[in-house]
Amino acid sequence: MAAAIVTMKLDLNGAMHSEFGVTETELAALQPAVVQAQKEVLEADAKAYSSGKVPAEKDPLDHGFLDLPDRLLAEYQEKRAESELGRIMTAAAKLREKVDRVVVLGIGGSYMGAKALMDACCQPYYNELTRAERGGYPRIYFEGNNIDNDASQGLLHLLGTQQGTTPETRWGIVVISKSGETLETAVAFRQFTAALVKSCGGDLAKAAELIIPVTGVTGRLADLSLALGCKPEVTFPVPDGVGGRFSILSAVGLVPAALMGLDILRLLQGASLMTKHFREAKPDENLVLQFVSVCHLMETRRMANLRILCMWSKALECAGLWYDQLLAESLGKRLLGATPLTTVNTRDLHSRAQQHQQGRRDKLFVNVIVDKWRFDALPVGKSDFDQDKLNDIAGKTMPELMTAAIQGTNEAYKSDGRPTIDLHLPTTDVTVMGQYFQWLMIANVVEGRLLGINPYGQPGVQMYKGAMKRILGR
Repeated sequence: MAAAIVTMKLDLNGAMHSEFGVTETELAALQPAVVQAQKEVLEADAKAYSSGKVPAEKDPLDHGFLDLPDRLLAEYQEKRAESELGRIMTAAAKLREKVDRVVVLGIGGSYMGAKALMDACCQPYYNELTRAERGGYPRIYFEGNNIDNDASQGLLHLLGTQQGTTPETRWGIVVISKSGETLETAVAFRQFTAALVKSCGGDLAKAAELIIPVTGVTGRLADLSLALGCKPEVTFPVPDGVGGRFSILSAVGLVPAALMGLDILRLLQGASLMTKHFREAKPDENLVLQFVSVCHLMETRRMANLRILCMWSKALECAGLWYDQLLAESLGKRLLGATPLTTVNTRDLHSRAQQHQQGRRDKLFVNVIVDKWRFDALPVGKSDFDQDKLNDIAGKTMPELMTAAIQGTNEAYKSDGRPTIDLHLPTTDVTVMGQYFQWLMIANVVEGRLLGINPYGQPGVQMYKGAMKRILGR
C-alpha cells in the first residue's frame, strides 16, 4: 500500500556529521527501537486507551488526539450540520454576524494553537483590515493568557463600554478552559464578562448570546456558562483523552479558527494525511520517525539538550512557541528531555547567532522554511539615492534575500559542525499547518516512548500553582 503523500519535506543532511551530528550507521542501529516506539503508540497505547485499562506507568494516557481529526471528519460526513464541526461552523457564522471583535480567553494549550493558526494563516495585519477586507470575519484578540494588568485594561478600553446597533460596534467572547480552574483565564473571563454585560446595558441574556464557551462536560466553567445563560448549542467540548497541549485540532483551536474564516475541514484533512503517513510510510521515508531519530541521537549521544526551532518567517513564531510548550511539558521529566527555544530569523540572528555559531555544542537547529510566500515577491528596487549601496542587489527580491540568509547560515553552521535539520513547508495554508501540528504532536509522543518517558501529563506544573494558591491564602 502506498503511503499517504504529505507536502512537507524534511532534509536531514545538515545533521549528518561523524563527530558532532549523527551518522547513517547510528540511524540504522536505532531504527528497530524507533519502529518499536511507533508500534507502541499505534498498538499498545491505542489498546489501553480504548479499553480503559491503562497501566500505572502510562497514566495519564491522552491518546485521543491521534485519531481526533479522522473522527471529527467522519462525523461531519455522516451528520453534517448536526456534527460537532457543523455546529462549530454554524455558531461561528452566527457570532460573526453580530460582532466585529472577539476576545479569545485561554492559556497554554487553550491559547497557543489558535494564536499560531491566526499568525500563520491570516493576513499579517489582519486586525487592521476593514471588515470588508476581512471578509466579514471579526477581529481576534487574545487575553486570559497572563496576569497582566495593563494588557487587560488596554483591551477593555479598546472594546469600550457600550454596544451599538451594528456589528462594527459590538464584541463577543470565546472562553476556553477544560475545568475553569485555571486562574489566568478564570479571572479574565470574570472581568471581560462583566464588561460585556455592562456594554449590553446590563442585559445578561443579550451578553450570553455573544459568548461561546469551550470547556469540559463538568467543571467550574461548565457550571458558570450554564448560570450565565449560554446555550448548549454554542457550548463546545474539550474532549476527554486529549491533553491541553494536544488540543489544537479540537474545538479549542477550531472555534477560533472558524471565526477567523479559516477552512477547518482542510485543517483537519491535513492532519489526517499526516496520521496516515505516520501509520503507513516506511521508516526511511517516515517524516515522524526520521525527525525523532535525529532528535533522540542528538540528545542522548551528542548531549544536544537545546532544540532550537528556527522559524524563517514571522508568521510562524507562535507555531514555534506552541511547540515549546508541547516539548517542554511532555518530555521535561526525570531530568531528561531537550529544552526548546523558538527563534525568528533573520531577526534573531542579530542577537543569538554568535552564541549559536561559537558557543557550547549543545544545540540541534531545526529550520522551518516556507517555500512559497503569501504575497508577490517584493524587490529591493533601484534608487537614485544609492548612499545605502543597495543598487547592486536592486533586482533581488525579499524571498531571494531570505533564501541567501538561510543558505548562508546553514553553510556557516556546517563549517563548524553545528547540526541542522531543514523542514520545508510549501506554504502556510491550513492544510499544510494541519500536517505541521499533527507531525510534531505524533513525533513528541514517539520520542517520549523512545526515552521511556510518559509524554502525557505535566505533574511538575502543579508545584508553582500550589505555592501560588498558598501565597494568595486560597
